[in-house]
Amino acid sequence: MTLDKFRPLADRALGPFVSAAKVAGLSPNGVSVIAFLLALAAGGVYAVAAQDPLLYLGGAVLVFLNGWLDLVDGALARELNVASSGGDLLDHVLDRYADIGIIVGLAAGVSQWELGIAAVTGVLMTSYLGTQAQAVGLDRVYGGLLGRADRLALVGVVTGVTAFVPNALAGLTLVGWLLVVFAVVGHVTAAQRFYHAMAALE
Repeated sequence: MTLDKFRPLADRALGPFVSAAKVAGLSPNGVSVIAFLLALAAGGVYAVAAQDPLLYLGGAVLVFLNGWLDLVDGALARELNVASSGGDLLDHVLDRYADIGIIVGLAAGVSQWELGIAAVTGVLMTSYLGTQAQAVGLDRVYGGLLGRADRLALVGVVTGVTAFVPNALAGLTLVGWLLVVFAVVGHVTAAQRFYHAMAALE
């Protein structure tokens, strides 16, 4: 299951935010940069959240804002009729660095570096397979068990809950278990995308 299939629904709710961005004089690339900075801020908050679990709540808000602005930049580009390959490239590069920043922050906050490495490689391979399919002539792949929208939603919900339930479960906090999910399901999703891309090419 992936939330990416609900993009058309989300697009219909973006109107006021796209209008606000236009009034503020923001370009789509500018919105992408702001979304990226919010993700880095979330990672920084998560990295020190062990000092005060309520910080996880602030991180959750920043992650949700990052995800929402990640939709706004594309909608704004279409509204202004300035969508371009360069903007698409910038958006994807910033998204990957945003993913890294968030996951590294989560891993740092719970001192689970091994899980962090496994999680970030799963996330990056999922995204890589999605765009590599397009590079070999197929449509961009958003399917599989866990797309970017799903990951951001999970991060926001789990860290929001962690702010009030910081205790460990079977040796790991909820954030630790979230990293396990990203590590396992991320690589499974990458394998799904690879399989479907190879099948389409054959």
